[in-house]
Amino acid sequence: MSACVLDIKDLSVSYHTDGGRLRALRNVNLQIQAGRIVGIVGESGCGKSTLISTIIRLLAPNAQIDGGSIKFRHHDLLGLEPEAMRALRGDEISMVFQDPMTSLNPVLTIGRQLTDVQHRDSRSKSEKLARAARLLERVGIADPVEQLKRYPHHLSGGMRQRVAIAMALMTEPGLLIADEPTTALDATLEVQIIHRLQQLQQDFGCAILFISHHLGVIAELCDEVVVMYAGEVVENGATRDVFLKPRHPYTRKLLECDPARIERASGNLPVIVGTLPDLVDVADGCIFRPRCDESIAVCKRKRPILDSGDHCSACHVAGQ
Repeated sequence: MSACVLDIKDLSVSYHTDGGRLRALRNVNLQIQAGRIVGIVGESGCGKSTLISTIIRLLAPNAQIDGGSIKFRHHDLLGLEPEAMRALRGDEISMVFQDPMTSLNPVLTIGRQLTDVQHRDSRSKSEKLARAARLLERVGIADPVEQLKRYPHHLSGGMRQRVAIAMALMTEPGLLIADEPTTALDATLEVQIIHRLQQLQQDFGCAILFISHHLGVIAELCDEVVVMYAGEVVENGATRDVFLKPRHPYTRKLLECDPARIERASGNLPVIVGTLPDLVDVADGCIFRPRCDESIAVCKRKRPILDSGDHCSACHVAGQ
């Protein structure tokens, strides 16, 4: 079995708000093995952004970690001193953000930014630039030496995203976190970026945590998928198993909302009826029960626990 790169156990995070304590994450468990790509999918507000912010320890000032642990290789991320965490962040744990135009500095050249990322490296500036050019070529950018002289606004959205990926991989991290990196791209560029990520992941051997709303991207790219709803993991397993045989009612409804599954033209898009629950006053029982048409009596009084196995779900009626 591959070594575990990231191991999250019973992670709970809340935010102090004017309306009370908002419980954004509750008892989240997640593992990523070396060389694997794990996707996280769910509606807006399910806790994806809070999860990755907690992993890299860049939470908002009003956030509070209520419990649990995050192990990265041999490091306890929640117990590290700020200086030690900064040494890991960007070096052993890298991140590709959603919008490359805002994640790249508009007043610095691409070459300057790619050499700055290598500030812990003892190589000369010319060697760093040469290495940056080689990596730009590997992410599919033509004439990389010339592109190093350009500024972000000189490049297209797809090229900027490739630069962001190159920057994240510059230090050859053990874990790459990609936060919806294809959202701002058109369909053609999206496919190109997905295939490029797959190739690079195989070349570098890093683990990837991929966040997306796009079910098609998750299906194409990821080895495993984690489905989140309102701060909880409701299902996880091999991507093929989850997509072809979903066990949780929320996963089934989420898949039914995928426009790619619409067979007949319609003026209405499929939706999941209802709204997200109030996470300040979390009700007893299953968090999805108010929107679920398969709930039974026990769902109202008892919170389901994520079962064990290669394909697991947190549901009282799963498999019935």
